[in-house]
Amino acid sequence: MLTAYCMKTKEKNVPMQDAVITKTARGGYMAQGHDGKGNKMTTMLSEANALAAVKNGVAKQSW
Repeated sequence: MLTAYCMKTKEKNVPMQDAVITKTARGGYMAQGHDGKGNKMTTMLSEANALAAVKNGVAKQSW
C-alpha cells in the first residue's frame, strides 16, 4: 500500500487510492492518486518501491 502526506488536510501516511506511477524527467519515480475524499496526492518513490508497487498490483504503470 502506498501512503503519502495530504497537503489539504495536513495528515501524514494517508493511504493512496488509484495510484499511477510515472517517471520524472530526471529519472525519479512519482506516484499520483487521491485519498478517497477527492484530495489529490503525490509522493516521490525510490525505483525499488515503485517497481514493487506495480508488481504487487497496488499501482498502475504509466510509462
